[in-house]
Amino acid sequence: MNTTLNRLKWIFLGLFAAGCAGVWAYHLFWVWPSQRCEAAGRWWDGSTRVCAQPIYIPDIAGRQPGETRRAASMREAAEQAARERRAQGVPDEAVPTQPAAQAPAGE
Repeated sequence: MNTTLNRLKWIFLGLFAAGCAGVWAYHLFWVWPSQRCEAAGRWWDGSTRVCAQPIYIPDIAGRQPGETRRAASMREAAEQAARERRAQGVPDEAVPTQPAAQAPAGE
């Protein structure tokens, strides 16, 4: 009986030590790096353990902040048309301006 209790004591002590080591490893490799990453204002990906810098979309898209995709493409098209007209030698004064689209009558 005494040897059984002694063996169980060592088994539970070993399980406790393994559990403590597991908790420390989890904190060391996942929790603390994620806290440091998020405190620096970055994004933490726990599955790959990567701390990434967020990218501001207008910086890579070339749009103004708050500008929609449609407005940006319309602006880009107008700039491209103006460049093509200048390349052909057409002065900017010769290009007629179009009035804004009007709503249908009766509505």
